[in-house]
Amino acid sequence: MKIKTRKAVAKRFKVTKKGKVISRTANQDHFNSRESGNKTRQKRSDKQITSGIKKAIKRQLVK
Repeated sequence: MKIKTRKAVAKRFKVTKKGKVISRTANQDHFNSRESGNKTRQKRSDKQITSGIKKAIKRQLVK
């Protein structure tokens, strides 16, 4: 029997060809007008996951 992909994880994370785990930056929804333009620009880019959680995420994204 095949292992199913965790859909909740698949919607939030992406694994690149080289094995890096990428996620969207948090706190982008609202209340951003009070922040500086520099902070707003930084939030547009995706972040790389570097913690020990990376292994668990990859395990749940089995295809």
